[in-house]
Amino acid sequence: MRGRSVPPKVGRTTLATVARSAGVSVTTVSKVVNGRSDVGPQTRALVESLLEQHDYIGRRSPAAKGSAATARIELIFKGELNAYSTEIIQGVLAAGVEAGIAVAVSTRPRAAAGVDASRPRAWARDLAAAGRRAVIAVVDELTSADLAALSRAHLPLVVIDPLNLQRDQVTSVGSTNFAGGMAAAQHLLALGHRRIGYVGGSTRSACNQARMHGYRAALEAAGVSVPDEYQHTGDFRYQDGIEGGAALLDLPTRPTAVFAGSDETAAGVIEAARARGLRVPDDLSVVGFDDTEVARLSSPPLTTVRQPLREMGGVALRTALRLAVGEKLDSHHVELATELIVRGSTARI
Repeated sequence: MRGRSVPPKVGRTTLATVARSAGVSVTTVSKVVNGRSDVGPQTRALVESLLEQHDYIGRRSPAAKGSAATARIELIFKGELNAYSTEIIQGVLAAGVEAGIAVAVSTRPRAAAGVDASRPRAWARDLAAAGRRAVIAVVDELTSADLAALSRAHLPLVVIDPLNLQRDQVTSVGSTNFAGGMAAAQHLLALGHRRIGYVGGSTRSACNQARMHGYRAALEAAGVSVPDEYQHTGDFRYQDGIEGGAALLDLPTRPTAVFAGSDETAAGVIEAARARGLRVPDDLSVVGFDDTEVARLSSPPLTTVRQPLREMGGVALRTALRLAVGEKLDSHHVELATELIVRGSTARI
């Protein structure tokens, strides 16, 4: 097999550039880059020679194989990791093993007001220099400077559950949050509840808004009004559930059921009920969202809306790899189906 002559380099070399020069597929070049064994020796030698000639930035050296430096995808979280994060990580890592791609997991603090605009550029350059081929951000509110820096560094971005869904700018993976919110409310309505509160995440969060709108749509379709004081927002955390649950349960006419926007929040609502001498589900039914380990370890086990977090992580990684080799996507946003899981935290009124 003969390679074609190497064209003059313009900008950054991609896998597709090397594939064209070698007369092989992008997949074959990717396998060579990632040390896969299922490539013939002649083809491997040709591709490695062209990677060297092209000075391909993502090419890993023999000394780097098996080390953290071989990671090709950066999985970034903001803030503290929790049960939700763990499910996403498991999904991304499993997909990475299947694809023969290592994954680096990191956290990135929020940028302070007035932050130097060069910092996003330095961050993106450091990722590219470390051999990263794409970035997956989880529930991340990236700035326009971040997006521009990643684009300039030729690092594709995939966001999981973005706070503000920008379909024309960001490739993202989520779940059917609106349908999940409807399913939670419909379940409680079927049990005879009519006073149903909501404790959720940030008002800026697209997934929170979708869950809350689904909950409201189900109640309105059943002719049930939703008082303003029955809705509380926070940050999907346990403490938000305690505070929002306390506000609901201290009302003169308290709800008989609460739909929480996450399992952690639901656990906080259950604690607020316990502190007031209320039993779940005898005195208060509670539904969560996510179906993390928190739901299964809760007492009683939590009825929740399962969003396929591990599957979402896997889809995000495979999408990031497709973007890294220059593939075009049919859609910038993918939604996976949610499912109501009934356990012991809800009961007929």
